[in-house]
Amino acid sequence: MSIRKFCIAAAMLTASISSHAAVTVFSDNFDADATGNNATHFVKGWSVTNGTVDVDGQGFVHNELPGHGHYIDLDGTSLRAGVFSNSISLHAGSVYTMSFNIAGNQRNWGSDTVDVSFGTTHQTYVIGQSAPLSTKTLTFTPSSSGFFGFSFHNRGGDNRGAFLDQVTITTMTAVPEPDAYIMLLVGLAGLGWLARGRRSIRQP
Repeated sequence: MSIRKFCIAAAMLTASISSHAAVTVFSDNFDADATGNNATHFVKGWSVTNGTVDVDGQGFVHNELPGHGHYIDLDGTSLRAGVFSNSISLHAGSVYTMSFNIAGNQRNWGSDTVDVSFGTTHQTYVIGQSAPLSTKTLTFTPSSSGFFGFSFHNRGGDNRGAFLDQVTITTMTAVPEPDAYIMLLVGLAGLGWLARGRRSIRQP
């Protein structure tokens, strides 16, 4: 095999020998937010429209999920559950996965219906009143780069909604294996050797 072909093969092998790792592009467990009814300020830039949400948890008069820090009661103290939303910059063609933990209201108040959106992906969940925190996921692949929203809305308004915690958005990125790095170095060395050889041939 010629040096040129070897270098091309090394570069191709470097591109193909790789694994994938999840890269976190957004994460919030709400522990940095102050507990309180009808919360309006959130460290990670959340907004609440058409109603209210509460921040419950450790150190607050209401702590239905002890041991989980702070979390969001998706039906605030106003008899009107708000739309809890945020947005993030995403790249076209990349696959993004939003995971979140959700639990029932823990107050014998019946099931809650929660509408969740991520970009153009939508899903509705019915959460039993005694359901513990469990992880749900939504996947979204934007066709163009830009800012895209994600939101949670507890239907109805009775001041006792489902609980939301640990919202995380990740995407996968290629990570070359150690063998791929070795092949890349060998290929670069071959290119250098080939270049030196050509210079020596051209010398009178």
